[in-house]
Formats: sequence, structure tokens, C-alpha cells
Amino acid sequence: MPIEVTGLNYSYKKGTPFEKKVLYDVHLRINDGEVVGIIGPTQSGKTTLAQHFNALFIPQSGKVIVNGINTADKKADLVKLRHEVGYVFQNPDYQLFASCVGEDIAFGPRNQGLPSEDVAARVKEAMSQVGLDYDTFYSRDIFALSGGQKRRTAIAGVLACKPKTLVLDDITAGLDPRGRDEILAVVKRLHSEKQITIIYISNSMDEIAELAERVIVIDQGRIAFDDLKINVFNQPEKLRDIGLELPELMTLAIDLHQQGFNIDPALLKFDEILQSILDSLQEGQVRE
Repeated sequence: MPIEVTGLNYSYKKGTPFEKKVLYDVHLRINDGEVVGIIGPTQSGKTTLAQHFNALFIPQSGKVIVNGINTADKKADLVKLRHEVGYVFQNPDYQLFASCVGEDIAFGPRNQGLPSEDVAARVKEAMSQVGLDYDTFYSRDIFALSGGQKRRTAIAGVLACKPKTLVLDDITAGLDPRGRDEILAVVKRLHSEKQITIIYISNSMDEIAELAERVIVIDQGRIAFDDLKINVFNQPEKLRDIGLELPELMTLAIDLHQQGFNIDPALLKFDEILQSILDSLQEGQVRE
């Protein structure tokens, strides 16, 4: 279900002395099956933009069309649209409200009017998709979960509604490295196995590099870049002017290349960089 944004503008407290414009004439299209990373400095407008994708915000001017549905149309079924474009918030506490994991995940399918046996099947499937063992976690108190487990529960609650697009808003914020890696593994698996469209919002250029095929950079409410990630990362000075740095692994590859290793400066995976180092050493290609 493609998402088309045309001439989108948005202001907070519009029409008041405290009005603050956060989006300026945004145009973009996200196609089925894409993995799109959205990044920008703090308060650049990336979350405000993303919350238009499932009609949490309605355009003040311009259009957002989701699978042919204009989100500003008063006759549009926005509840159905929000099930099809699932949104996972940065803070899972904004999304989790039932007493236990299973009941929380079941909330969405029940609201869809599904029979109890279908709800139960969806809960079990969604828990499996995010790596939560059904027998261990179904009755687990929400408040007894770790940060990573809360985030996986929030993702499962959205997945249980069978979305075609998943919007993930800085969902690794505050996690330790292990929790971060677990969440990123879940996202990769969802895309590879279910072909769900992924829109991944982050303040981490490394996470964007690891997950996304296409990168959209937002700067002061405007799209500064919208391209394949390697094309975006090949403009480091412009990124620094916005307040963004290259992914750490790409910086490492560039430094090693400058020191004489036969390494492609565009490499973004640790195992590829390591193999290139070994190849250079074995072939004697490192400059003295």
C-alpha cells in the first residue's frame, strides 16, 4: 500500500501567537516492500511527518494518500487505516496498558471484531514473530518486563493487527546494546519473512545504515535528502552541515582506506570490513 505525500505543511498551535511550523511543502512516495530510514536532528520534524502516514496527524495543507485513501477525507475509515499502517512509539509505556502481555497484544485484533479463536492465534503468531515465548510471557505482568521486552510487546500488539506497513519511531532509544541488537534483528526478520514495508525513524545513523535501503533526511521540516543510502552517505560535508555524522563503520572503512588498506570506503558491514583487512594483509597491499 503506497504512501504518497504531496505539498504537506504542518504547524503546531496553528492560528495562535505560539504557532510553530514544523513541516514545509514535503513531497515523497513510499512504495510497497521498501525499508525506508528517516533521520534528522532533534525537532527536525521526522516524527511529525511519520505520524501523518497513519493519520495520527491530518494534513493542514497538502495531501497524504495511503493506498488510494486521502487521510483528510471525512469519510475515510481511519481506524482501518491505522491497523494497516501500524505505528510503534518510541516510549512503549504510551502503547501498553493491559495488565499482562497476552491481553495487551490481543487488544487490536479484538477491536477488529475477530472471533476469539482467531484472536488467540494472532497473539501467538505475533509473540513468535518478536521472539517472546508464548508460555513464558503470555501472563507476564507488563510492569515486570525489561525495556527491550516492552518494545517487543508493543511491536507484537501492532503485528497482531496484520499491518501492511510498520512505522517504528526510534524504538531502540535507551536500550543497552543487547536489547538494541534484539530489536533490530526482529525488524530485519519481519521484512525478510513477511515483506512488510518498514519505515524506520531514528537518531542513529548506524541503525539507519544497518536497516534501510533508502534514506530520507529531514532538516528543519524540509527533505534535505531522499535517495539510496550510499548516495546519501557519500555527501558527508552536507550531512555534517545538518548535524549528522556518517555511520561509524563507514568512517572506519574510510580511515582504513586512507591508511593504505584495500577497502571500499562505502562498506557498511563489520564482517565485510574485516574480510577486506585480512585480504589486504594476505595480499601485501597495505602501503608502508
